[in-house]
Amino acid sequence: MGNLKLKLVHLYPLFLNIYGDAGNIKALQKRCEWRGIELEIQQFNIGDTLEAGTDMFFIGGGQDRQQVEVSHELQKYKNLLTEEYYNDAVFLGICGGYQLMGEYYQPHDADRLLGLNILDAYTEAGATRFIGNVTASVDYIEDKQTIVGFENHSGLTYLRGDTTPMAKIIVGNGNNGMDKTEGARARNAFGTYLHGSFLPKNPHFADYLIKLALKKRYNDDFDLEPLDDTIELKAHESVLNKTY
Repeated sequence: MGNLKLKLVHLYPLFLNIYGDAGNIKALQKRCEWRGIELEIQQFNIGDTLEAGTDMFFIGGGQDRQQVEVSHELQKYKNLLTEEYYNDAVFLGICGGYQLMGEYYQPHDADRLLGLNILDAYTEAGATRFIGNVTASVDYIEDKQTIVGFENHSGLTYLRGDTTPMAKIIVGNGNNGMDKTEGARARNAFGTYLHGSFLPKNPHFADYLIKLALKKRYNDDFDLEPLDDTIELKAHESVLNKTY
């Protein structure tokens, strides 16, 4: 595609990186590499320096203890990350990372954890853990695709304002087990409860994020070169519409 470059920052991989979430980074890296797009990946941990001008941010899932540490650290960079959000940087948060992209996460019998508030959403700890395969539909990607993944969470997330669901539940529980929504989206920020890893089983969604990032950097729409997704789509179909 000719000398195209992107920069991705992986936020707090030493703390939030369970259930194969790092595979999402690998999927983006390889899908860029196969098309000749240079993807610079920076791992950002406590004590590192975060700079403006990033095209993509990724934050994975973790347990409550890890989320406590990350929540406090994120507040130091809330203004910068909010500016990046309004500059149309692409954000993808998985489970705990998704919760910390909202206003707050309220654990059981513990202090409220403040989030970035780039998604107008909040999460309360629930009494039931939702575990199992998820199939959901998206209506903003070409051909209105399905997405699949594996949820494992007890947090109940509720959306407000201009933040809309990332997808609509077909099979599974999603955000709260009641309103048939899965994840959240606002501008170029996306949060989801889908682990496992999410992007390798959903190559169309990975490409959608890459296209958004390219438009953010180059202010132009790009048609990505098609790839042979036979293996990825077999993985997708292996859990499509299946319960755990």
